[in-house]
Amino acid sequence: MNGVATAPGASTILNALATGQGSAFAIDVETTATVKLAADADAVTGEITDATDADTRLIERCVERVVDRFGNGEGGVVTTDSEVPMAAGLKSSSAAANATVLATLDALGVTVVSDDDTDTAAVGDAITKLGACRIGVEAARDVGVTITGAFDDASASMLGGVVVTDNTADELLAHEPREWDVLVWTPPERAYSADADVDRCENVAKMADLVAELALDGRFGEAMTVNGLAYVAALDFDTDPTVEAMPHCHGVSLSGTGPSVVAVGDETSLAPVSELWAERDGTLIETTTRTTGASIQ
Repeated sequence: MNGVATAPGASTILNALATGQGSAFAIDVETTATVKLAADADAVTGEITDATDADTRLIERCVERVVDRFGNGEGGVVTTDSEVPMAAGLKSSSAAANATVLATLDALGVTVVSDDDTDTAAVGDAITKLGACRIGVEAARDVGVTITGAFDDASASMLGGVVVTDNTADELLAHEPREWDVLVWTPPERAYSADADVDRCENVAKMADLVAELALDGRFGEAMTVNGLAYVAALDFDTDPTVEAMPHCHGVSLSGTGPSVVAVGDETSLAPVSELWAERDGTLIETTTRTTGASIQ
């Protein structure tokens, strides 16, 4: 009863903190989950490679929720190995949850079918990808690692491409492929989304409504930049990395609740941004968007 799955990280177009509507896109850095179940195991134990002190409650709860729905009380071990930096705003929790849910479904022999609609129900002995995504979202809420439920981040990671969602209803409003080059600058500090100042973020609700309109109109670069300026201010981050990237890229934003700043465009347009950001402390990741999402291996 073993399963393996991968899921990509993601970045933000619209942060859902202010209004409950969110938008995100998958990026080509991923997390792998390996699940080993046994009928005689009493509990689920989690391990995160190269992070022995990290909180494993989310991945453990993902296994438990899948077993509760499709299994027969099995326990076991779940191990994740990730390219997605933790607490950097790149949706490491959503990637870990999606990979773990799919790996557990694989271990139990449950078929996962692809869909681009909002169907949440199991289909015979199968489950849709969005149905699997919702299991991870509920697990994240169970253990308190998310404020909004992160359905935008989770569905971008699960489906690939760009999504627009209503996180208050876990509803997918739009899903489109987008192929961009992506540049990520992450400063040395880390930020946890559960610690974000929600009241202060609600002050930018009018801007968030504008971002949602732009995103639903397919104007993702403009939406991303407006979101970035609003949330950099609301969350009290330095505006300079965002402003200096604006003349060059298609869109730039604080990702999630930070601290990473992400710019999208093509290789040529991102080259001067890379030079500017390389002068700052921290790390740079050069990658691309992912039009394919999470998958069982």
